[in-house]
Amino acid sequence: MATCEICGKAKAFGNHVSHANNRVKKEILPNIQRKKITVGGVSKRIYVCTRCLRTGNFK
Repeated sequence: MATCEICGKAKAFGNHVSHANNRVKKEILPNIQRKKITVGGVSKRIYVCTRCLRTGNFK
């Protein structure tokens, strides 16, 4: 579910590196919001990341 339907941004994987250089796997989740839009007179809900919301790419 955590995928933007506009840009395709999804969760990413990486390492949390401590000061002692210990590495622990972690996942970074994008800030995904549900947005209600109208397309051709029909309203539908899509999942959009906040970057696309701020720039207005969802219209």
